[in-house]
Amino acid sequence: MRMRHARRRLVAAVATFAALAVLSACGNGGGLRVEGAEAPPSSPTPSTVMGTNGFKPKPEQTPQPAVNLAQVRLKLLADSHLPPQARRVLVNCTVISRCLSRGTTVDVMHSGSPQQIVLIHTLEKFVFGFFLIAVTPSGVPRPIWNLKVDQPTVNASPQGDLVVESKIFTIDDPVCCPSGRRVEVYRWNGRQMTKVSSTDQ
Repeated sequence: MRMRHARRRLVAAVATFAALAVLSACGNGGGLRVEGAEAPPSSPTPSTVMGTNGFKPKPEQTPQPAVNLAQVRLKLLADSHLPPQARRVLVNCTVISRCLSRGTTVDVMHSGSPQQIVLIHTLEKFVFGFFLIAVTPSGVPRPIWNLKVDQPTVNASPQGDLVVESKIFTIDDPVCCPSGRRVEVYRWNGRQMTKVSSTDQ
């Protein structure tokens, strides 16, 4: 009797062990594969270029000019060649934001130190010209060049030229609706800005 009970316990133990072995094999990938159950292989971490002393080199950035518009106004008024209309506006302009505003930053002089476009406008924000202002190392603005144009959009081309798009008004055009536009390209020749091209549309 005892031998039979011992034999039954042994058979039951063997059956349990076999079942556990099968389940363990499935859990370790030896059984059916469940799509999406396995984690995708990890992609290699991209290598990081390190500079000297183990620090990452920072990308070079061209410093932005800190143009003080109040100083720009004084510099312009001190220029004996300032156009009469600009002089009239600047003389009567005590709140600088009402007559001068910053435009785009360019480096059309190819000096590595950007120049600031400064727009001159009426109280109604009608822009009638702009100035190209360089900044000296001491922070003092230096007027380089100016152009009298109506409602201009001024940018630098990929070649480093100054591209000026302005509005063309006839005598009958209202302020809102100019008859056409003009696109002019200017280039620094080492001493001054020279016109490269002009197209009316």
